[in-house]
Amino acid sequence: MEFNYVRIQGRELSYVTKAPKGIFAMCWRMIYDGIMNETDAERFKAVNQWFADHLPNPEVCCTGDKAIITYFKTKAAGEMLEKIEPAMELLDKYDHPFDVVYTNYVGEIVYEDEWQVAVKTT
Repeated sequence: MEFNYVRIQGRELSYVTKAPKGIFAMCWRMIYDGIMNETDAERFKAVNQWFADHLPNPEVCCTGDKAIITYFKTKAAGEMLEKIEPAMELLDKYDHPFDVVYTNYVGEIVYEDEWQVAVKTT
């Protein structure tokens, strides 16, 4: 079976979206909570910066509607999954469980570009 979307997500729910937290939220939380050491925090920040520099930030995610999550499109996700791997390694290092979820069912798409979709969670 071929899947259209992939998301790296935790097993804990976001209190904002009521959906599983995404990888960026999980890593930022570990930094804010002082769990990640400075070297690892800088490693994650470099990953985050690559995505900020190379992937459009969906405007819908910046409008204040907090019930939006994103998925990568699997057909365009190869390089992105490679670039995000260090963040997954950090989650493993700090024993923070996560899942790589492949699906064709993401819900109501409110934004789409070549690499990703943003969907409403409610």
